[in-house]
Amino acid sequence: MKKSNKVKLKTKDINLFYGSVHALRDVNMDIPSCSITAIIGPSGCGKSSLLRLFNRMNDLIPIARVEGDVLLDSTSIYDKNTDVAEIRKKIGLVFQKPNVFPMSIKENIMIGPKHHGIRNRAALDEITERCLEQVSLWGEVKDILGKSALELPAGQQQRLCIARALAVDPEVILFDESCSALDPESTMKIEELMLTLAKKYTILIVTHNMEQAVRISDMSAFLMIDENKTGRLVEFSRTTEMFSNPQDKRTEDYITGRFG
Repeated sequence: MKKSNKVKLKTKDINLFYGSVHALRDVNMDIPSCSITAIIGPSGCGKSSLLRLFNRMNDLIPIARVEGDVLLDSTSIYDKNTDVAEIRKKIGLVFQKPNVFPMSIKENIMIGPKHHGIRNRAALDEITERCLEQVSLWGEVKDILGKSALELPAGQQQRLCIARALAVDPEVILFDESCSALDPESTMKIEELMLTLAKKYTILIVTHNMEQAVRISDMSAFLMIDENKTGRLVEFSRTTEMFSNPQDKRTEDYITGRFG
C-alpha cells in the first residue's frame, strides 16, 4: 500500500528545557500522514520527551519549557490560543504499561466520549463495540463488559487502552514503548493492530526494539545525546533506508549494536 506524502505533523526547530537542562535541541521532522514513525535511540536521549511534545504532555511538568513549534496539519499546537484539550483529543497517547481505569471495561471506553459531551446510550454502545472491534477485543470481552478492566490480562488491558484512545476519534496515536511490558504473543497482536490502524491514523512509537522498528515502521528517527548531554536528532529517514544504508556513522553504530 502506497503511503501518503502529506505531512501530518511537523516540528520546527524544537527545543525542550527542563529548568536549566536542555533536553532536546533543534529537532526538525516532517511526519507523513497515515504512517508509522519509530523513535529510536539509547536510554536518556529524549525519545519519550519528544513523543510527549506532540500532545503537550510536557506542559504538565512545571519546569518544562518549549521553544520552536509543532504543527498539526499546518496549524501550530503551541500557539497561545490553542485549545490543549482539543489537541489531546486529536493526538492520543498509549503508555508503556497498561493504565486501565479502575472501572468496568465498558466504562473505560465510554469515559472519553462522555467527557466530550456524548450522553446518548445507543451512541455510547455503538462507540464501545466499534472501538473494541478495531482492536480485535470485542469477541473476547463482549459478554463481560461490566467486569473490572483491572481483571484483564496485560495484553488485553493494553488493547483496551488503545480502544479507549480511539473512542474520542483521534487523528494521531502516540505509543510510548507500549509493548515493552508485554509477552511476545501480545506484542505481535499490538504490532498487527498498529499496522491496521496506520491505514487511517498517523502513528508514532518510541521503541528500544530495533526488530520492531524494522517490522512495522515506515519512517525512523534516531536520537542520541551530544557532548552537552542534550538529545539531538541524528537522522530521520525511511526505515528501510536507515537500516540498510544509514547516512551517519553514529546511526550505524547504534543499529548494529556497537553502542547504546
